[in-house]
Amino acid sequence: MSFTEEFESLLRARYPLIYIPTYEEERAEYLIKASARKLGISVVYSWDFINGYVGNPNDSGFAIRNPLQALELIDKLTERTPAIFILKDFNSFLNDVSILRKLKNLARLLKRQPKNLIILAPEINIPSTLKEIFTLVELTLPTTEEINKELARLLKSLDKPLSEELLENLTRSCQGLSLERIRRVLSKIIMNHGEVTVESLGLILSEKKQVIRQTQILEFYPTQTKIRDVGGLENLKVWLRRRSGGFSQKAFNYGLPSPRGVLLLGIQGTGKSLTAKAIANEWNLPLLRLDIGCLFGGIVGESESRVRQMIQASEALAPCVLWIDEIDKAFSGIKSNGDSGTTSRVLGTIITWLSEKTSPVFIVATANAIDSLPVELIRKGRFDEIFFIGLPKQKEREQIFQVHLSKMRPETWSDFDIPTLGNLTNKFSGAEIEQVIIDSMHLAFSEDREFNSRDIAQSIKQCVPLANTEKEQIETLEEWARLGRARLASSQ
Repeated sequence: MSFTEEFESLLRARYPLIYIPTYEEERAEYLIKASARKLGISVVYSWDFINGYVGNPNDSGFAIRNPLQALELIDKLTERTPAIFILKDFNSFLNDVSILRKLKNLARLLKRQPKNLIILAPEINIPSTLKEIFTLVELTLPTTEEINKELARLLKSLDKPLSEELLENLTRSCQGLSLERIRRVLSKIIMNHGEVTVESLGLILSEKKQVIRQTQILEFYPTQTKIRDVGGLENLKVWLRRRSGGFSQKAFNYGLPSPRGVLLLGIQGTGKSLTAKAIANEWNLPLLRLDIGCLFGGIVGESESRVRQMIQASEALAPCVLWIDEIDKAFSGIKSNGDSGTTSRVLGTIITWLSEKTSPVFIVATANAIDSLPVELIRKGRFDEIFFIGLPKQKEREQIFQVHLSKMRPETWSDFDIPTLGNLTNKFSGAEIEQVIIDSMHLAFSEDREFNSRDIAQSIKQCVPLANTEKEQIETLEEWARLGRARLASSQ
C-alpha cells in the first residue's frame, strides 16, 4: 500500500492523530493537501513555530511561537467543519506536560469530529504516554513514477526535452533521492553542462555520495580488490560469477529479481571482508560499509531512526553493495540485553528490510560466531545464500601465497617454493599467511638482503595460528558447517 492510499484510508476511518516522520516536508504537505482535495476536505491549516498558522487568511500568523495555542485553534472551529491541521516539528514539544495533556484531550474530542491532526517531523520522537493515540505513517522515498513526473515537469519548465531512453536512465539514476535533492542535482547538471547527457549523470552519483557522508553511519568505501585477489573459495566465486549481471537492464527485462545478499560465516582471517570488497569491484558497484555499532544511540528512539536512515541512504546509492562487517557482534546476547528492547527493535527492522526489500542493494554480511547470530537472521529468505568459509586447504594456501608474493615480488614470485610453504601452513588462515610473509620480509630487510622461502618457513615456525589458540571454537564451527547448515565456500 502506497503512502497516499494508507493516508487516505486513515482519514476516511477518522484516525484523529497521525505522525509522519520525514525529511521531505514540502512533499509530505503536497501529498496531504492532494488527499484532502480528493476527499472533499477544503480546510487545511499549516503551522510552524516561527510563522504560526499560514495559508488561511482568517488565522494567518495565529499561535506564533506558541504550540499550545496552535492546538487550541482546533477547538475554535465548528464541529461539522472537516479540517486537517499540519503541525511541523511539533515533536519538539511533545514532552511538555500541557501539550501532552491537550493532545490526550483532543484525541477523545476528534473521534466525534471530521478533523485530523498531523505532525510532520524529521524523526520519530513520541513519548510512551502518547504512543497509543498516535498512528505512524511512513513516507517512503519517491517512487519511479513520482520521479519520472517530476523530472518531466522540471525539464519542460527548463525547455530541455529528453529522449524517452535518456529520461528513463535519468529516472533510474535518481532513485533513492528525495525530490528536493533531485531538483538541486538537475539544476547543477544544467548549470555545469548546459544539458542532460549520459556523461552528466555522474553528478547524480556525487549527490548520492553526499547523502552517504551526511548519515555518519555509512562509509563510502573505495576498493581496488579483484576477485582474483581472493585465494581459494571456488564454490563462492562460481556462485558470485553467476550473479554478476543480476543488476543489469538485461536481467530486469528477463524478469530476474535483483540478488538480495549473502552471509559469509566463518573463521577470522579467512577472507570474508576481502570478498566483500572484491564483489563490489568485480560487479562495478559502489561499496558502502556499515559500522553496525553506529546504529545504536543513547536517546530513546534514536537507534530505530538511524536504522531507517541507513536503509534510506543505502537505497539512495542503489544499485550498490552494502557490507555489514561482523554482524554477530551487534546482536550477541540479544535475549539478555537490558536496553528496553532497543536491540530487538533494531534487529526486527533490519530483518524486515532484508525480507521485503525490492531495491537493488546487495548485502554482504560477515560473521565469526554462529552462536551469536539470532536464529531469525539466518532463516531462509533473509539472504540468497549462507556460505561457510573455513581454514584454507593445501591448494588454497598455495593460491594465497601466490596472490601475496606476486603483489610483493611480481618479477620473482615463481622463485619461491610455494608447494612447500603451503604444506607448512596447515591450519593457517589467509591473514596469518600474509603476516608470515611480512615477518620474513622484516627479517631479510634487517639483514640487508632479499627474503626467500627459508625466511618464510622460519616465520611459519614462530607463528602460533588461531586454530591452536581457539581450537575448541573453530572445531565447533567446522562441525556446524559439516552438518549441512551452510554452503561450503571451498570445493572439497
